Amino acid sequence: MYKSFLLFLFSFSSSFSENNLYSWIETIPKPWELSHKNIDTHLTGFHKKFPNFHDRLIALNIWRVGTPYGIFCLGEERGVDKDPIIRIDTSDCTVHVLTTIAFAESESFNEARDAMIRLHYKPDEDGKIEPTYKSRWHFTSDRILNHSKTPDITSSICNPTELETVEIELNKKKNGKQFLNLSWTSKELINFIPAKKINEQIMQKLPKICGVAFVKKSYFKNGIVIAHEGYVINKKNLIHASSKEKMTVNVDFLTYLYEKKEDQFDGVMFYDIKER
Repeated sequence: MYKSFLLFLFSFSSSFSENNLYSWIETIPKPWELSHKNIDTHLTGFHKKFPNFHDRLIALNIWRVGTPYGIFCLGEERGVDKDPIIRIDTSDCTVHVLTTIAFAESESFNEARDAMIRLHYKPDEDGKIEPTYKSRWHFTSDRILNHSKTPDITSSICNPTELETVEIELNKKKNGKQFLNLSWTSKELINFIPAKKINEQIMQKLPKICGVAFVKKSYFKNGIVIAHEGYVINKKNLIHASSKEKMTVNVDFLTYLYEKKEDQFDGVMFYDIKER
């Protein structure tokens, strides 16, 4: 009984300390209200308060809850898509994921912009990264499988016999045409966990923060696998930019996954977030 009491105290103390640590976020301005100049001070503050990269990533996720939703809001500032390379006033699902990583790596807006370029664009054959529409990582599944920053961990989360596999040529529609005009396709074998097999046991195998990408089979005909993405924190909560709620929200992951809706997902991929 004494041992159980000590375990309870340790659990309570850890929970209280963690909540107290993240409560600092409530004392600073909301990120979408800040100018580029003012955000530098707060990014430095996040590095001081959260020296561990993954703790900082969680903290930045919490800070960004409430960010107004805006679809396809990033671009190259020139050429086909003149939207900003990075911004903090609005997010869609992928923008939330990538921008949060870029800020976790940076202590200024300009540093974050450089980090976003490394994260959001593919290097050429000489290893040089130039932000152009065609060099962008347009497909989340491609990024998860082939970008060293967001490696796939799906197969390590559950028994291999429970995985479902799709053989697909990304960016190639059923009629043979490209979904996006990229002069690029990629044949891939992609493993995912069927939604019906996601349970509490699988959730407990996740790291304290990781990425999650939602599979939608009806997209396969267009050479697309992933319909949505976000973060899972503390093996329980999903933080994502929600088109339905029109902002970034923090919700229970399993409740969201099993919620009855027209655009219900067929499965998920999980991916790690590597520190630079």
